[in-house]
Amino acid sequence: MNPVAEKIIRGSVSLPGDSDLVMDADEEVFLLYSSLQAKDTPDSTLFRGLGHVDSRKDILTVTFELKAFSGQPKTEAPSLRTPRKHRHSKNTKTQKSEKISSKTVEIELAQDKTALRTRKGDTGSVLWRASIDLAQLVLQQIYDHSANSLLNPTILNTQHILELGAGTGLLAAAFSHLVQRYTVTDISALTPLLRKNIGLNFSGWPKNPPLTPGSNIFVEELDWVLLHSMTPTQRSKNFSFEPVDILLIVDCIYHPSLLPALVDTIGYLAIPGRTVVLVIVELRAEDVIREFLEQWIAQGGWEIYRAGSGLLEKPYAMWLGWRKES
Repeated sequence: MNPVAEKIIRGSVSLPGDSDLVMDADEEVFLLYSSLQAKDTPDSTLFRGLGHVDSRKDILTVTFELKAFSGQPKTEAPSLRTPRKHRHSKNTKTQKSEKISSKTVEIELAQDKTALRTRKGDTGSVLWRASIDLAQLVLQQIYDHSANSLLNPTILNTQHILELGAGTGLLAAAFSHLVQRYTVTDISALTPLLRKNIGLNFSGWPKNPPLTPGSNIFVEELDWVLLHSMTPTQRSKNFSFEPVDILLIVDCIYHPSLLPALVDTIGYLAIPGRTVVLVIVELRAEDVIREFLEQWIAQGGWEIYRAGSGLLEKPYAMWLGWRKES
């Protein structure tokens, strides 16, 4: 019997032992898309359109149903930053005398459906399924105290997540109570929508007193293309952030012209030996995924792992990037 491979742990992020080191973009793309096209893959996971949820609605309410199974009642650690739209249901007994603790999390989001059609290159003005699926995974694992959780909540609550291309801000609303600081970034045209949505979910934001819900969320403009065009001195003057522990990039890989700027921005923000880069993408155009990986690997100094089983699977890919201290 083969020994069980050890988990890959970097900072507060943990990947299953069957996660693979990515060293060649062509090989990685071949493996990903061969698996995606496997005969046992339901058609519903292959053909999902662009990946947005519903671009016709001005307001969306996203509901997460979380369940935890335990022989003993669960006691949750108190958090002063828990989002306000949470509902708990009573414990109910199963036939095996287990107790089920359930919790409902609701997040309300405004969309700018006009911008999707009229503003060239604007995809962040509506909600995309990848963000919902990631939020469901992380919230469920942490609520159930899963031993295989992607994120370690004990370490996470002292850390800073910075999200690139945050769009509607769903993940900030979902994850901010888990961290010390959450920074959402996007182009200037989208920061008003981000501010609106944070305010919808955290009453009084951004003037909340410290340690109250949403008080640790910060909205910042970050244009990758502009950063890419600047000198190191200009970058440090115009794009200065608190040190980043997790750099989160969810479904931002879609246009080849943006890839050099995105990869450059990742390199600029990632601190060797500290910053974990998490990239989640819904698999669409093979050539774009290949080009992104080629450019990321070419930066040098990176360990890049494709997440193994038990996390987000078809039609997604998830990579962890880590730069060792020199």
